[in-house]
Amino acid sequence: MGKVMAVCTSPARGTQKENIGRGVFRAGYGIEGDAHAGDWHRQVSLLSYEKVQAFNARGAAVADGAFGENLLVDGFDFARLPAGTWLGCGDVLLEITQIGKQCHHGCEIFQRMGDCIMPREGVFARVLRGGEIAVGDEMHLVYKVGIVTASDKGAAGAREDRSGPAIAARLPGDYQVVCTEIVPDDRAQLAEALRRMCDEQGCNLVLTTGGTGFSPRDVTPEATRDVIERETPGLSEAIRAYSMQFTRRAMLSRGVSGIRGRTLIVNLPGSPKAVQESMDAFLDTVGHGLRLLLNTDGECART
Repeated sequence: MGKVMAVCTSPARGTQKENIGRGVFRAGYGIEGDAHAGDWHRQVSLLSYEKVQAFNARGAAVADGAFGENLLVDGFDFARLPAGTWLGCGDVLLEITQIGKQCHHGCEIFQRMGDCIMPREGVFARVLRGGEIAVGDEMHLVYKVGIVTASDKGAAGAREDRSGPAIAARLPGDYQVVCTEIVPDDRAQLAEALRRMCDEQGCNLVLTTGGTGFSPRDVTPEATRDVIERETPGLSEAIRAYSMQFTRRAMLSRGVSGIRGRTLIVNLPGSPKAVQESMDAFLDTVGHGLRLLLNTDGECART
């Protein structure tokens, strides 16, 4: 979670931005009244408040907007976030598109200090959903979620998928479903669907439902192991242990979980009721794991 410290705009390029306190963000455009808004990938620029404070401690004495940033935010080290990361602030949804930018060595800050932090600390984003952002508003990560339903009958259109929608309905507001697929109980097809969501759709979290039992066609765990690089057994163990409160049959689940790149994949059971019970086992904790994958949280030291 971060806090917006400044909302800055400039009427013309090449002029320093100034803190206007509040801005109207338009989807696919940027901030109304800002010279850098438009139909391109650098609609909004963001900079960490802590990085500016550290730079000022060296005697820079720069004002809000001096680096050309639109949003100055306390609590985020933006340069550590990968391109494709989503950020939410009120109704506004931003997607990071670029990390850093070549510095113009003729800029006033570089000439005075021999350094400029924007090239290595600033990031750029496009506006996916519009609204207003004001000083004092909270900014947070928004996790992109993919849902895969493993079902022969569902893929053939012979059965309504109720478990996939049950997953979507149970997700908190900072988890946004960006893609869903209903795939036959086929190991190769399931593995390919998981790869697409991880590598092409850029999902932070992929949840599967179905195909985790003893039936010969239940191959979701095998397909998951085909694509993950590291297993996360604690998640699957927690799901089984929690579900045992409701049914002894939970011990028969073969669901697994693991990491591919910056994506976490978790197998869930096939029924809508079991899906929601399973999600209750990990939703309050999995956010920390996702932040670690996005390189925004430190290690799990406890006092």
